[in-house]
Amino acid sequence: MPATTETASVRYIVDDVAAAVDFYRRHLGFAVDFDAAPVFAAVTRGPLRLLLAGPGSSAGRPMSDGAVPEPGGWNRIHLIVEDIAAEVARLRAAGVPFRNDIVTGPGGQQVLLRDPAGNLVELFQPAGR
Repeated sequence: MPATTETASVRYIVDDVAAAVDFYRRHLGFAVDFDAAPVFAAVTRGPLRLLLAGPGSSAGRPMSDGAVPEPGGWNRIHLIVEDIAAEVARLRAAGVPFRNDIVTGPGGQQVLLRDPAGNLVELFQPAGR
């Protein structure tokens, strides 16, 4: 998978996007990159882009088994891909386990896979690609 950015993105599920933006900006020196509160925001500090996903975001939607992402338990590495369908097909063929199917939101498409220890990794294809 070719990298499309030099920024490392991490997604945090939060209960209150505005409060999270305020906390990271005020206390930890993050700059607001994108603010679509109350659903979603992105803040940056150096090469880190922290994606703050609220309950109304596509990342906060229930999984196919009914489990709902919640703060503290769904943090994951966020990798940008050019063609999410092709990546999912390639990885499924290789036996990689997925947590869900591809979901689409206003910013693009995403899917969660599990590493060997069960940690989540998100593949994300931005809208327009």
